[in-house]
Amino acid sequence: MAPTIWHNPRCSSSRKALARLEAAGAAPTVFLDRKTPPDRAAIAALLDQLGLPPSGLLRAKEALAAELGIRGSTDEEAILDAMAAHPRLIQRPVVVGPRGAVIARPPEALDAVL
Repeated sequence: MAPTIWHNPRCSSSRKALARLEAAGAAPTVFLDRKTPPDRAAIAALLDQLGLPPSGLLRAKEALAAELGIRGSTDEEAILDAMAAHPRLIQRPVVVGPRGAVIARPPEALDAVL
């Protein structure tokens, strides 16, 4: 199974993770979630793979999160709804590989799923 990376090319951490995947010889599927926003079910499935609640995938320091009043202590279902409506609230990069899924911050974290 080729890994999949939820990627934002404008994010240096995401670019580093993609480069690390490629250097490891992986041919990842690149999912640009800002171009093709995931629906609520896709985010929920990713959270299941990560073993995290929605707050674990939230970019809590994102200005939009503050604007919306979303914090890590917000109801988990409300956080999931907010991420579905505003994909930029989703932490990136996320890599799903043959041995699981991980938020690849730092990029070395993705080694656990390859």
